Amino acid sequence: KCNRLQITSYPVCNYFKYFIKVDLLKVTAIPLMKKFGIDGDGLEIKVLKRGMAPAGGGEVLFTCPVRRSMKPVHLTEPGKIKRIRGTAFSVRVSPQMANRIVDSARSILNKFIPDIYIYTDHMKGASSGRSPGFGLTLVAETVNGTFLGAEVVSTPQGQGDPVLPEDLGRNCAKLLLEEVYRGGCVDSTNQSLALLYMMLGQQDVSKTLLGPLSPYTVEFLRHIRDFFQIMFKIEQQKPGEDERKGGEKVLMTCVGAGYSNISKTIK
Repeated sequence: KCNRLQITSYPVCNYFKYFIKVDLLKVTAIPLMKKFGIDGDGLEIKVLKRGMAPAGGGEVLFTCPVRRSMKPVHLTEPGKIKRIRGTAFSVRVSPQMANRIVDSARSILNKFIPDIYIYTDHMKGASSGRSPGFGLTLVAETVNGTFLGAEVVSTPQGQGDPVLPEDLGRNCAKLLLEEVYRGGCVDSTNQSLALLYMMLGQQDVSKTLLGPLSPYTVEFLRHIRDFFQIMFKIEQQKPGEDERKGGEKVLMTCVGAGYSNISKTIK
């Protein structure tokens, strides 16, 4: 009987522009999956080797427990930010690059909250992939367990103008503040993942408060309609007295399709 899914991938762990980086998935998608009932000791993402673009050379281990169905959720209260965590990483460059990133990011974030800790991760040798680079992942956690993330990585070698570590740190801090401004119970990167789990869940009502929908999320909603014939109710939410600032919020509501994972023995 299989009770856990295990995948080893050999990707470019931190691609420049087009894909979600593995570090951001680790700090935002994993907590979101737990809210839908995908939890347990077996749920984790491990970066074994860090591969930067263009040559790659990364290795990521993803393990996930098998669940029969998704739980319905009611994620409507994001809560206030209580702390910020992050990881500044560097491969095949000076370890000081990561320290410079941390200092520049903190120069902006320290103005808003005192509980900030940014780790440094410098991989060497076989664990450092085949291309040089550096980057930063930040996540803001609220009192209600909402995780809002942002990430920036350096320009790949030979593809455009190089970026300074100080500029990268400041840009990532500003992107995190933008995510906090947008608000909601799920950050813009994971909006489509939350909607997917809501749609696949039990035949019960699920509600999630989101910030402004990203273009990717809008197109994803069209795919859900075309493939599953499920429509979401979208209600614009007015800010409360203590939430006068921030982006416009939308409350997404749907009844799950009742998808069930039926495991069968293969002979």
